[in-house]
Amino acid sequence: MTFMEDLLPVLWFGEFGDKARVYSDSFLQNLSQSMANIPCDAHEEELDSCRNDSLALILKMIAIGAILIAGVCGVAIPLIGKKRRFLRTDSNFFVATKAFAAGVILATGFVHMLPDATSALTDSCLPKFPWSKFPFSGFIAMMAALATLLADFVGTQYYERKQEKQSQLIRAESSDFVLESGSGIVQVETTRGSTGKVFGEEDDGAMHIVGMHAHAAHHRHSHSQEHGSCDGHRREEDSHGHSHSHGFGGGDEDGGVRHIIVSQVLELGIVSHSVIIGLSLGVSQSPCTVRPLIGALSFHQFFEGFALGGCISQAKFRTLRSTVMACFFALTTPIGIAVGIGISSIYNANTPRALVIEGIFDSISAGILVYMALVDLIAADFLSKRMSCNLRLQVVSYFALFLGASLMSSLAIWA
Repeated sequence: MTFMEDLLPVLWFGEFGDKARVYSDSFLQNLSQSMANIPCDAHEEELDSCRNDSLALILKMIAIGAILIAGVCGVAIPLIGKKRRFLRTDSNFFVATKAFAAGVILATGFVHMLPDATSALTDSCLPKFPWSKFPFSGFIAMMAALATLLADFVGTQYYERKQEKQSQLIRAESSDFVLESGSGIVQVETTRGSTGKVFGEEDDGAMHIVGMHAHAAHHRHSHSQEHGSCDGHRREEDSHGHSHSHGFGGGDEDGGVRHIIVSQVLELGIVSHSVIIGLSLGVSQSPCTVRPLIGALSFHQFFEGFALGGCISQAKFRTLRSTVMACFFALTTPIGIAVGIGISSIYNANTPRALVIEGIFDSISAGILVYMALVDLIAADFLSKRMSCNLRLQVVSYFALFLGASLMSSLAIWA
């Protein structure tokens, strides 16, 4: 036998082994207690003091209608109103309103979801070890934020490669067209502008044909010279009445990819906590709990929907996909409430198992929402060239951001 084989039995059956076994047994016992489905006596008196099943059911029906309407209106405004000038995703009004919605989402993560997760995971019904000995809510939220970053990165890489393949295919088709024409320069008969030349026309009157990349390349070249100063940025906005949203090309391609990823990850974060919110409201038999949540959740749902609808609109999905994503968001919380009503007779939100599940989901939701609000909503807009070159937009957007965060935070007093 080797030295280690002789040493291991001594260590294991000695003092170290005894402590390890005690620690392991205690941990497993506490873990099994955490998964118990027995109601906690500590909350029984609190529940009985304001319990009215019939009134609570009426309030929950009102909550389903109010939250559904708020969610539908919030997510539909950016999608339906994108043809209206002040509701387009490139309008100043939209940017300011999106900043308000970002503040609401940020406050939801920090002030509502994370404290609720901490409260659930440190509840007196749960064993003090390990739940009160380690900040699980903060740790889980941090890991969820990092996982969101990873998903953000992987998704962006995937869509960039996908669009690059499409771009290469179009470039190949353009090259074939040039070869078939016998020359890269052909004469073009078209309507001339005020300068006497058409777009892309050379001094000798010839036109370079490079497929759909000609327009994009022209804008990338001219914009790269103008973006160096705010004056150039303003000239660009004033001189171009159309939107530069080409299917392929530098910044627009990157922006389209980012909006696709942001819309999908944001919906994941919103839906994950909407399920928990809906179930928690649906199983509650206390009017004192349900009543203040109606207004708070309707407000919260409307502006979350507006932010999500804006991201979906900017991603330029097809109508069917945009509609499915919008409906999925709008229906999640009402369906959660309906499911909660259905299982309220057999489900108790104050069992150790329910508290652990709720705390973990709330922590994950908090991490996702905080990351999305700070990185993909606030930083993306507030660090942009457009914001830095427009003082009035800066003032209005920062005011809207702080106002949204403050109002959503103040709702924690009642809900």
